[in-house]
Formats: sequence, structure tokens, C-alpha cells
Amino acid sequence: MTDIADFSPTETGRHVAGHGLESWLEEARELLKLAAPLVLTQLSQMAIMTTDVIMLGRLGKTALAAAALGNTIFFFTWLVGAGPTAAVAPTIAHILGAKPGDRAGVRNAVRMGFWAMLIISIPLIALLLFTRPILLLLGQSPELATGAGQFTAALCWGLPFTLGYQVLRNFSTALSRPRASLIVMGSCIFFNAAGDYGLIFGHFGLPRLELVGAGISSACSYAFAFFAMSAVVSTMPALRKFRVFRRFHRPHWKQLAEMYRLGMPIGLTMMFEAMLFNTATLIMGTFGTASVAAHQIALNVSSVTFMVPLGVGMAATVRVGFAAGAGDGEALRRAGYTAFLMGAAFMTVAALAFWIIPEQIAGAYLVHTAANADVIAMAVILLRVAGAFEIFDGLQVVGAMSLRGLKDAHMPMWIAGLSYWLVGFPICLWLAFSWHLKGLGIWIGLAVGLFAAAVLMAGRFWYLSRTR
Repeated sequence: MTDIADFSPTETGRHVAGHGLESWLEEARELLKLAAPLVLTQLSQMAIMTTDVIMLGRLGKTALAAAALGNTIFFFTWLVGAGPTAAVAPTIAHILGAKPGDRAGVRNAVRMGFWAMLIISIPLIALLLFTRPILLLLGQSPELATGAGQFTAALCWGLPFTLGYQVLRNFSTALSRPRASLIVMGSCIFFNAAGDYGLIFGHFGLPRLELVGAGISSACSYAFAFFAMSAVVSTMPALRKFRVFRRFHRPHWKQLAEMYRLGMPIGLTMMFEAMLFNTATLIMGTFGTASVAAHQIALNVSSVTFMVPLGVGMAATVRVGFAAGAGDGEALRRAGYTAFLMGAAFMTVAALAFWIIPEQIAGAYLVHTAANADVIAMAVILLRVAGAFEIFDGLQVVGAMSLRGLKDAHMPMWIAGLSYWLVGFPICLWLAFSWHLKGLGIWIGLAVGLFAAAVLMAGRFWYLSRTR
């Protein structure tokens, strides 16, 4: 039974009402208070991925390229599974915005998020075990396909754990407790770094497994994150009272359907964007090892900066969702527009760094040797192109996640499909092959796709927020 008197209003974040500059500044404070731990959590996740890239880079460009291709296939499966888990946060935000004491509703949403994740994980693991033949069919070299297959065969067992972690993370975020996941990710950085160092290079008395060791280390890190997050959720008073693991076997069919109804379009929206970049990785692989290694460096750096507007967007999902559940259109618009300004401001600074110091950034990933000179030179060019689309990348993700707070999932899916695959991808192919620009043409096409998505996502939020 729900005990409303035992439910603190601060658990749903402070509702900002009123008009004028003071209300905007208050919303900015509330958004930043929620977004800052989320941004740090995202950066922690990227620190884990960057550690993998840097350590594999010490094995040489072939290992780096094989891991990039393996991660491409793994990330595809993660996106498919992450859709239903992403529906947990906006669902809880709407529940608590409308009825701040509904613990049973929150518990049902979390439990069915786990159910949806477990159901979808089984076929995805099976797909990952066929990474090598999939890459061979896509025209990758046998050497890279074999290395990527070995990598994902070890990594795939971590998939259900990382998706389960996402369920718990979205639950804690919707309750305005983002520091829970930050604590877990912070400790996971050291766990993963130690695992990489030991299993890739054979330290701490462990065997030298190179690519396979990197896969095992990442899978173990995903498991560590899930169990650590479970412990936090079970012990932190503000989260423990929801008892999200209680009666885990009990179905709630309406809520399960909601996870898929809202989650699958969200997953497809993320997939349309991410798979454009991952398809670019596969195309770069046809241009040679140096091209795909340079692409991986530029992609990893731009992914690090992307984590900041992504964290702001995740906070916007919750803030917009609370306002929508409470029926406050003014607060809804204020939360979304504040997030747009924050995301654009940071990405402007990141773009300047990409244009001014690309050589230093690329040099952090590979040792400056004659053998790596071609990779670093190409990475510098790609980083400057990435600088051109940073602002658009920030605006499109904040727009998509603000729309998620409105439970608007289908139109963003169509916008993403149009922008990335009917605009961006054809330009990638045209410039890469018809104009013989190869990797540079691919990245110019990516920039055009992100520009289209940014304009349409922002326009969609402007339109819906006016009508609410």
C-alpha cells in the first residue's frame, strides 16, 4: 500500500512555477543539479570505453580496428535492448508528476523494465555470437573479422547486465537521485582499468589474452556495475522504500506493453543515429586499417563531448516529464528550452577545442611513430569536421530527449530515420565514392545528417510545447 505521507516531495525534484527571469534561473539550477551527476556518469562510462581504446591502441592499429568493428556490432544489440529500458524514466516521471505517492506504479514500471530487457536479451546474445560471419558478409577483411568475433564472443555475456544496470539507473534518475549511478560508474572505472591491464597484457598473474581479454574485462565490468547498482538501490533510503525487486515474478501486462510501446521507438531513434556512425565505421574499414583507426579516434573523442548534452538531455526527460504529468505547460517549455541552451553552450566550447588542438587530441590515442603517422594525420582532419557538427549534435540529442519527456516517441523516430538515412547517409556515399573523398566525405555526410536532425527535433519540441 502506498503511504503518501512517507514520500518526500524532493524525490521528484522541485517543481518550478511562475513567470519571469527568476523562474528561468530556478529551472536552470534544478536542471543543472540533476544534469551534473548524469553528465559525470556519462563521462565515467566514456572513460571506461576510452580506457579500452587506449590500451588496445598499445597493441597496434589492427587490434584497435578489430575492437572498433566488434563494438559496432555490440552497440547495435545494446541499442535494440536499451529502448525498453529507456522508457522507464519518462514513465516514472509521468506517474510521479500526476500522483507523487504512487510507489506501486513506480515499482511496476521498474519490474516490467527488467522483464522487457530479459526477453529481448536472448536473441541479441545469439546474434553477437555470429559477429565474424556477419562482418565477412559486410566486406571486412578476414583478419579484422576474426579479431572482432573473438572480442564480442567474450563481451556478449555482459549485455543483460549492462541493460539491467540501465533499468536501475533510469529508475534512480527519475527519482532525482542521479548520484547513485555516478557512485557506481566511478568505481567501475578502476575495476575496468585493472581488468584491461591484467587481461590484455597479462599482468597481475593473469594470462595475456589481448582482444579476448578486453572483451572479458568489459563483460565483467558490466556485471560489476549491475550488482553494485542493485546494492545501492537496495540500501539508499530514498530508493529502498520502493522495493523494486519485490514480487519480481508478478507480471503487469499493461506496463510491460507500455515499455515496448514507448521503448521500441526510442530504441529505433537511438539506433538510426548510432548505426549511421557504426555503418560509417564499416565503410571506413573498406578504405584500410589506417582509415578505420582514425575514424575510431575521432568518433571516441566526439562521443566523449556528446556525453555532456546527453546528460543534460536525460535531465530534461525527467524535468519535462514531471511538468507534463503535472499539467504545467509553462514549466514544460521552460525545462526544455533551458536544456537546449545548456547543451549548445557546452558544444560550442568543444568545437573550438577540436579546431584549435586536434593534433594533441589525436596524439593521446596513438604513439607518434612513423607507422602511426597516417592514422594521426587523418584523425586530425576528421576531428576538424567533427568540430563543425558539435553544436548540431548537442541540439538534436537534447531535442530528442525533451520529446521523450512528453512521451513523444514515434515522430522523433521518423525524424531520425529521415535525417540520418535519407539525408546524411546518401551524402556520405556520394562524397566518399563519387567525389573520392573517402573518410572526409563520410564525415561531411554525418555533419549534414546531424544538422537536419537538430532543426527537426527542436522544431518538433517547439510545436508540441506550444500546444500543451
